[in-house]
Amino acid sequence: MKKLLSIFIFSLFLFVSIQNLVAGGSHDNESKTMHIAVFVPGIVSGSPVYEMLCAGVRSAVAESTANGNTVDVTVIEAGTRQADWGTKMTSLVAQGTYDLIVTSNPAMPEIIDPISRQFPIQKFLIFDAWFSGNPAITTFRYNQREQGYLSGYIAALVSTSSMEYANSQKKIGLIAAQEYPAMNEIILPAFREGAQAAVPGCTVDFRVVGNWYDATKAAELSRAMKNAGCDVIMPIAGGANQGVIAAAKDTGFYIAWFDDNGFIKAPGLIISSAVMAQERLAYEKTLAFITGSLETGNPTTLGLSDGYISLVTDDLQYIETVPQDIREKMNQILTSLKNGTISLPAR
Repeated sequence: MKKLLSIFIFSLFLFVSIQNLVAGGSHDNESKTMHIAVFVPGIVSGSPVYEMLCAGVRSAVAESTANGNTVDVTVIEAGTRQADWGTKMTSLVAQGTYDLIVTSNPAMPEIIDPISRQFPIQKFLIFDAWFSGNPAITTFRYNQREQGYLSGYIAALVSTSSMEYANSQKKIGLIAAQEYPAMNEIILPAFREGAQAAVPGCTVDFRVVGNWYDATKAAELSRAMKNAGCDVIMPIAGGANQGVIAAAKDTGFYIAWFDDNGFIKAPGLIISSAVMAQERLAYEKTLAFITGSLETGNPTTLGLSDGYISLVTDDLQYIETVPQDIREKMNQILTSLKNGTISLPAR
């Protein structure tokens, strides 16, 4: 009898121990930390696109953590040498640490696709890019045709106005860090398209820095363009944008800003800010991944009608710098784009 009782007690102890182990394992699984990496193909500081990207992801992680989840985020700056991005991304993925890698750049899908084939479990979320055919890669791009068109339209209006630094040559400029498909096929043509819609015969001087950081080179190009007759220049050159600002202050020309609100960067010289809601989108889609509601693997385009592209019209610097008649024309164009009277589908 005592032997049977001992066996029963041992069996009961074993059963309870197993249940505790199972319960403990389930608890550990539920409390597992989710790791997110932000891969910056460049340097964060001075680059509006990457500053907004990091801010959006961090906001999503902070909100999720406040709601009781265990999520952390790591930011990796890959530097400005594009030839290194693939190697650095491969090294990051090979660690097997991150549930999600978030990045932003039109060049990144082509770099990531072959890496993803080697590590098919890894999930990628890429903004300002378009890619289909790989279920591990989810991309969101902005309708930069709308963004470029708006910038070109107001640049041409300012160029032919009576504003202090405007001249009579009907010539505006665009300085790019590099030539890449979205620049050559969408942004530059749309900038020219908007300029010529506003002022028939307006021309665009296009020049390339060669990288995303050389402010000295960007300043030299700006001065040369000013001397060639450009009175409004739009820089899309990352950290090199600072050189354009410096040249505008020294020589006197206007700047059409791209991607974020740039009016504070050079009051009285910035005449427009055609912005994309990168921070908001990065926040929304990162949070969706954390909660398991993100539709993965499909490319999506977002524009004015979706609220992810806009022209800043309520900034005091815009109101004080740009004449009322030009602001009224821009309001009309915005209304026409939003209601479909003017249609600029992404290319």
